[in-house]
Amino acid sequence: MQQPNAQSLVEVTRDELPLHCPTPDSSLWNSHPRVFIPLDDSPEATCSYCGTVYRLVEAKGQSSSKV
Repeated sequence: MQQPNAQSLVEVTRDELPLHCPTPDSSLWNSHPRVFIPLDDSPEATCSYCGTVYRLVEAKGQSSSKV
């Protein structure tokens, strides 16, 4: 059984900002307090509660092309 918010890397695009964890489409989206993920100064940030890494990309599926 997979734990809530167990996905370790989530690619996001600029149109999804501002971003918070957990996201509404996450399993058990209220499993920890909502925290906003700062992707303004860096293309990658980690949730301090669950460790999920959020990476800003130009298009989904292209993790090597950071914005």
